[in-house]
Amino acid sequence: MFTGLIQSVGRVTQRSKGLLVEGCKFFFPLKLGDSIAVDGVCLTVAEIAPDGFWADVSEETLSRTTLGNKAQKGSLVNLEPALKLSDRLGGHLVTGHIDGLGEVVSLADLSQSWILEMRLLDDLFIRYVCEKGSIAIDGVSLTVASLSDDETRFSIAVIPHTWETTSLKELNVGSLVNIEVDLLAKYSERLLSFNQNISRTKGAQQFPSDISREWLESNGWA
Repeated sequence: MFTGLIQSVGRVTQRSKGLLVEGCKFFFPLKLGDSIAVDGVCLTVAEIAPDGFWADVSEETLSRTTLGNKAQKGSLVNLEPALKLSDRLGGHLVTGHIDGLGEVVSLADLSQSWILEMRLLDDLFIRYVCEKGSIAIDGVSLTVASLSDDETRFSIAVIPHTWETTSLKELNVGSLVNIEVDLLAKYSERLLSFNQNISRTKGAQQFPSDISREWLESNGWA
């Protein structure tokens, strides 16, 4: 589990035995089996390198994230070690499991921030994006500033500190990014859909779930 607060920017390259992630001295000493989020993708340390680590990456991960393309180019990546239970949760709960890819539609440099407008390549996940909600982009915990009128795109505001200390500053119009939507949104949807179709059984008696759409609305969830 991660927070989306980037602690270092490194570089990823591809070799025959996997991905080499460099720029992790801040996290040393690393141990075999440690989890590191690389541009939002949770990778496992398989071998220690002088300035980072080697990671085994499946074909599934390479096909569903930007890591394969970035490794070929030796691009910059955002790095975050796994959260300790004693750490502060400064961002939001991020699992390191990418939901899909997003594309930068527009980028505006304002006086106090940068505004990025994005669209999801898979429209299935736009329903989890809401104004002022949390979203992880290339592993960075960010807040959704607004949704387009047709709800096909969303915008985020990036403050100067985040812009300068992450790989977001490398983005251009047309760039692809790793997207992880809010974990709570996915679980809420799952509970609602489950409640509509199935009742919990205890012995011979049926007990409907206590969580309903009306209950969520009355308690400020919708």
